[in-house]
Amino acid sequence: MEKLYVDLGKHSYDIKFTDSFAALPDALREINAPKKLLIVTDTNVEKLYADEVLTLLTENGFDASVYAFKAGEEQKNMNEILGICAACIEHGLDRKSMIVALGGGVVGDMAGFAAAIYMRGIDFVQVPTTLLSQSDSSVGGKTGVDFADSKNILGAFHQPGLVYINVSTLKTLPPEQFVSGMGEVIKHGIIRDADFFTYLENNSGMIKTLESGALISMDKTNCSIKADVVMRDEKENGIRAILNFGHTIGHAVESAYNFKMTHGECVGIGMIGASHIANKRGMIDDMTFERIENILRTYGFGTRVKLPEKERVYSFMQKDKKKIAGKLKFVLPLNIGEVIQTTDVNKDEIFAALDYITERE
Repeated sequence: MEKLYVDLGKHSYDIKFTDSFAALPDALREINAPKKLLIVTDTNVEKLYADEVLTLLTENGFDASVYAFKAGEEQKNMNEILGICAACIEHGLDRKSMIVALGGGVVGDMAGFAAAIYMRGIDFVQVPTTLLSQSDSSVGGKTGVDFADSKNILGAFHQPGLVYINVSTLKTLPPEQFVSGMGEVIKHGIIRDADFFTYLENNSGMIKTLESGALISMDKTNCSIKADVVMRDEKENGIRAILNFGHTIGHAVESAYNFKMTHGECVGIGMIGASHIANKRGMIDDMTFERIENILRTYGFGTRVKLPEKERVYSFMQKDKKKIAGKLKFVLPLNIGEVIQTTDVNKDEIFAALDYITERE
């Protein structure tokens, strides 16, 4: 089993990489997990893995129960958070109990947020089952829900006690969910690691066929990039904001589509938009811009999208929680592996980028 340590002082934890759930009970015992556990999942993951994980834990001495909410981004709201908290009460969880988030990014965000507020905060662990959650949302301690047409506008920083990544779950993903996860993986190469980006270019065959060794290698390198950024800036007061590359436009596209497009697909579109701005400013050359578009196409991304009028998309950007003194914050590439943060992108540049990513009739 591969392992990565995230050093956050008293909030430190391990990320473990394997290809089965078999070692999960031992991993929980290593962190002195309590006997009382609530497995929080959604109805899609419940059908695939809840019984297996529940049986595994109960046979190893844990007092575990399952709570599943209806699958879908539209469930990512405060009412459902209250539903999770009610399940905690129903199943007798106290301050020493623990939530196990079994599922994708929505499950992890919601289970983590519920853990952050139940009894003023209880422990939780992440058992991510999608590439998006394994590569991004399970690492770093961000939790939250959508509210008032804004993504993740309510939430808390609440670090997990453990992240347990079983790459075999990726074999049951719908193709669009694998593509979604690759958006965040590719993003990490662009913002921080040119060698990793080249690895993704050169090993697309093994990765797309879900070869376990390639997936574990990819996940570990990917998580090490994000973990390094998080360790430098846990609460996103500085460098951690580079992880938002592609998100300023991407979140607006996601909102414009009423969350019917996957998060990673929207981040991919947003990365092209941000790279277009950088290219027009002369920050990256045409060849670098082409590499970014090409790798997204290689992994199945659509690089153009039908958008509503630009003013509507722009209005969603104005709700972005990353604004500083009323100005939108953009992360723009200087090269593969290097980006900068800026608040001086003007409306004309944004509209030109939206024109570029808009699918023509």
